[in-house]
Amino acid sequence: MMLRKKTNSYLVILLALAILFAFSSCGKLKVSKLKSNYHFSKANQFYRDNKVRNAITEYEAALKENPNLTEAYRFLGESYKNLYKPGGDSALNKEFAEKALQALKKAYEIEPTNKDIIYSLGDMYDKMRNFEEAEKLYLKIIELEPTNMNNYYVVAEFYKRYVGEREELKAKAEDMYLRRIETDPENPQGYAYVASYYDGILPIPEFDKANEFNKKRLELDPKNVEIYYTIGVNRFSKAYRLQNKLSEEERMKLADESEKALLKAIELDPVYPEPYSYMKILYINIHAKLYPEKEERYKAEADKYGEKFTEARKKQLDRIRLEKELKKTA
Repeated sequence: MMLRKKTNSYLVILLALAILFAFSSCGKLKVSKLKSNYHFSKANQFYRDNKVRNAITEYEAALKENPNLTEAYRFLGESYKNLYKPGGDSALNKEFAEKALQALKKAYEIEPTNKDIIYSLGDMYDKMRNFEEAEKLYLKIIELEPTNMNNYYVVAEFYKRYVGEREELKAKAEDMYLRRIETDPENPQGYAYVASYYDGILPIPEFDKANEFNKKRLELDPKNVEIYYTIGVNRFSKAYRLQNKLSEEERMKLADESEKALLKAIELDPVYPEPYSYMKILYINIHAKLYPEKEERYKAEADKYGEKFTEARKKQLDRIRLEKELKKTA
């Protein structure tokens, strides 16, 4: 979801660039192309304002005057894509899908090496759950830019969405995450992505694989509070979710690892709220049950951590509110 929100922001930036390009040589254009640029500019404004039906009318008018305006095809396709509702089987929804594909395919036909167009078309196939066609296009992006680590992340996330339906895609997703790391092995973010992937596998996450990559993140960024917090959550989650499959000794070890990581996070940043919250649930759900003779003590400690979480959370929200107010007055 976050990726798609970033993509929409990126599209708006591209629209601004497209306008500049469209008008850069207006002095030499004939009337039909001037009309095309006029409609294209109006369409872009409608698109930015999220008035996609109006944008469609203007993009189509622009293309009537200039059938070679690639960006108009692309954003016409994006406009229809915005109207399309994945999974809907109404005739109108199918029409939106078909028109989106027609426009994006035309843009791709004109510029077959344009990464943004390839991604837009691949994304449309993805929304339609046409795995085979989407995969071809996403892999083409990697073929065009093999050193761009973000491309591997895009493809990995694509495979991840289908892992529940196709078990064999699990290996492909893993490979893409690892290839992303290979393009920039000193960047902790690559390890974060693959760790998050293993932590999110259903029905049972691969907790230990995720933990291995979080430890590698820590080697590169040893003072990062969020990494210690993530490790603490990972160790707690394994102990809690697999409590019927693990021995008491294994759960004690996991609980100890979780506690140490969470306390380190608190030490590094005492006003970071989340570690306090997990210390509370760790003591209630794991420690108090593993050490029944100390149950009352752990529950009392849990209450204290709950209070610290509330206090830290309040400070965090106050700080965010103050920052917003300062931005308004700047």
